[in-house]
Amino acid sequence: MSETPAPNIDYAAVAAQIRQWGTELGFQQVGISGTELGEDEARLLDWLAAGHHGEMDYMQRHGTRRSRPADLVPGTLRIVSLRMDYWPGQACDADAVLTDPALAYLSRYALGRDYHKLIRKRLQQLADRIARLTGPFGYRAFTDSAPVLEKALARNAGLGWIGKHTNLINENAGSWFFLGELYTDLPLPVDSAADNHCGSCHACIDACPTDAIIAPYTLDARRCISYLTIELRGSIPEAFRPLIGNRIYGCDDCQLVCPWNRFSEPTRETDYSPRHQLDSSELIRLFAWNAAEFERNTRGSAIHRIGHACWLRNIAVALGNAPHTEDVIGALNARLDYPSELVREHVQWALRQHGRMEQLPGR
Repeated sequence: MSETPAPNIDYAAVAAQIRQWGTELGFQQVGISGTELGEDEARLLDWLAAGHHGEMDYMQRHGTRRSRPADLVPGTLRIVSLRMDYWPGQACDADAVLTDPALAYLSRYALGRDYHKLIRKRLQQLADRIARLTGPFGYRAFTDSAPVLEKALARNAGLGWIGKHTNLINENAGSWFFLGELYTDLPLPVDSAADNHCGSCHACIDACPTDAIIAPYTLDARRCISYLTIELRGSIPEAFRPLIGNRIYGCDDCQLVCPWNRFSEPTRETDYSPRHQLDSSELIRLFAWNAAEFERNTRGSAIHRIGHACWLRNIAVALGNAPHTEDVIGALNARLDYPSELVREHVQWALRQHGRMEQLPGR
């Protein structure tokens, strides 16, 4: 950060203006925090040392830049944290999809357009407005796009508390929201951190299909369905495949059972509305997409980044867990000689689940 704000600025007035502009730009809440994350850094380092990050090697490479904002962006004094609701109210009922093994369940955040671009654009618009008020100032905008401890920063800014499932929870809005940050060199007044209201509740821990929440506030990513279907690029460990059910991109179970989500409101952003019937599509239909169809139907979506091979890998697992029908067997057989070894392996596993691999000549 090299810009220097004009002197004699009323930073309390600037902070109030930032909150107003944030609301005008579609965010539901804005808070401001300092840069101190010492306790969170200690927890992060212990978590990394235990290997809970799995193959997300970038988390270890970034080291303490994640927990020391001024190391990531020199000159940072304050972080403006903002949240934006994403719950797609018009989407097919999540529980109805999860209980129908012929359908594909995708995490509700990924049904519409990619939030990264939308939120980054709004953050830039906010920064532009601030600059018109203060003069040039130093800042960087982030939304799940850099080594940032965004949930800890948002907690410190009063946006909510980190729940036992490790997601941020707001007492008035639940947890169905995205976060974005402006790292800034403006000495704005800071907000008070939010209190924790999880109490004795352990619904999220009990609901996790793979027991990934190994202790309150501790997630072993290697067991998490979101990690297995999105972050992991190789073979999904066989022990977890039956537990994945029909979840082909992410998992919302810990949030679906959280009692605080009874306060959630549907998003007002039309860009987060479901596209291509991804809120309730049949597994067989999605498994039939070729590479060009996957590219066309997921372009501009968070789903796009996993690629076609991982998409097929995930759906093959779900088809292995689906009811035994000739249509399911036919769909799997159609991919049995797919060029990707990763896909073939999971298709073969799925066919074995249906007792069919031993019937194939030469297999």
